[in-house]
Amino acid sequence: MHLAPPATVEPRTRSATEPSALAHSRATVVLVCVGMFMTTLDASIVNIGLPTIAHAFGTSLGGAVEWVIIGYLVVIASLLLTIGRLSDMVGRPRIWMAGLAVFTVGSAVCGAAPSLALLIAARGLQGVGAALILATSTAILTDAVGPAQRGRALGWSAVAIAFGVSTGPTIGGLLTEYLSWRWIFYVNLPIGLGALGIAHRLLPRDARRTRVRFDVPGALLLAVGVAALNLGVSFGSTWGWRSARLLGTMALGVGALAAAVAIERRTTAPAMDVHLVRNRVFVSALASMVFSMMALFAVGFLLPFYFEELRGYSSARAGVLLTPFAITVGVVAPVAGTMADRYGSRWLAPLGLAIATVGLLLLARLEPASAIADVAWRLVVVGFGQGLFQSPNTRALMSAAPAAEQGEASGLLAMARVSGQALSVGVAGAVFTSLGGAAAGNTLLSARTHAQQLGAAERAALRDTFIHAFHDAFILCAAFAAAGALTALVRGREH
Repeated sequence: MHLAPPATVEPRTRSATEPSALAHSRATVVLVCVGMFMTTLDASIVNIGLPTIAHAFGTSLGGAVEWVIIGYLVVIASLLLTIGRLSDMVGRPRIWMAGLAVFTVGSAVCGAAPSLALLIAARGLQGVGAALILATSTAILTDAVGPAQRGRALGWSAVAIAFGVSTGPTIGGLLTEYLSWRWIFYVNLPIGLGALGIAHRLLPRDARRTRVRFDVPGALLLAVGVAALNLGVSFGSTWGWRSARLLGTMALGVGALAAAVAIERRTTAPAMDVHLVRNRVFVSALASMVFSMMALFAVGFLLPFYFEELRGYSSARAGVLLTPFAITVGVVAPVAGTMADRYGSRWLAPLGLAIATVGLLLLARLEPASAIADVAWRLVVVGFGQGLFQSPNTRALMSAAPAAEQGEASGLLAMARVSGQALSVGVAGAVFTSLGGAAAGNTLLSARTHAQQLGAAERAALRDTFIHAFHDAFILCAAFAAAGALTALVRGREH
């Protein structure tokens, strides 16, 4: 396959009435953050409406309907790395705008889907668009601002991601309750169309490029390998961690990645530059991102069960009670990015994950009757640590990559984030389920929903089982955060 090589970007000719360079870069940051918010939001907004979707199509809450969520994430994870490399060749703005268009079309098809099969297929199309956006967003941000403002810009991207993850349940709950589950997807249409119009005028045109080769076999093997591994992790607890289906899926993933690495080492135009992952700072920042997502994505995954099943709160109220985390990240991340611009990230990133570790251990001490204020200040501690970690760590990773490979670095970063989220759900969910937390919570919720009477001793036993599983899952997440802090600490001096 022939594609264009990296080339300089031709700036638009600006008249005296157009915005200054600073205003233009700020507008670019806002635009890219909107795209990151939309794609991250759609990873969490569907969770709350999944029971309604299952009822609408006459299916149970399990099996095929789970692909509405997992299919989206698996498609994104499988494409990020290849698209990041591809964007270095054909131009990042072009890929980003194509992604926004595909994502918007996919959202429209999801909202209008007459069957579950078409909804799942449309979610896959959304995943393609989201991968095009996420794989290039961080690289566009680093291109849009100077090195002295890079950390702050990446801080705002951390805010967009945090708000996308944490506000999904609230927005999804409100739309499902007062409109329809279809508006979970239709809400993307005005935002997507408006962002496309702005992007056409704001983002730079790509210069004309000569044709070069692109390693299609390597790219396909990378996609199959990453997709298989994420699929195995996502369905591990459902299939059984020792089942032949899971072992076969994981073997396929490992084999495909091993074959891809062998091909990439021999080709003159690799889909992934293997030399990039030999940089100590880059690899450390990448590993720290995976550990941080494994630790912190579980906050938005486990706490809704605590609020809704154990405490009996509505979905909308549960979503609102998660907002201290997102608000704290929103306040801290840009400040941490500015500090990283001035002092570097060598100490900020591990300190952030160390604080997050403490916050997760504090969440592991929650009880069924804990005051809401006690939950809120613990979420603030975790959010402070996440905000302090994310933008400095992202800045270190992007700064360690050569200018011609910023798209590939952006794709690797996004893949680490999505894979960490899938691992978080798979591992923390497996611990919570295996210790009886999921079954206990479901029994409590069912009894409350159907006005069933439970004896005091039975109810107390169910609550004890739930909270024990809840505690152990968060202790495991704290261990992941501590591992990420150690990984960030040993990365060495940045250049």
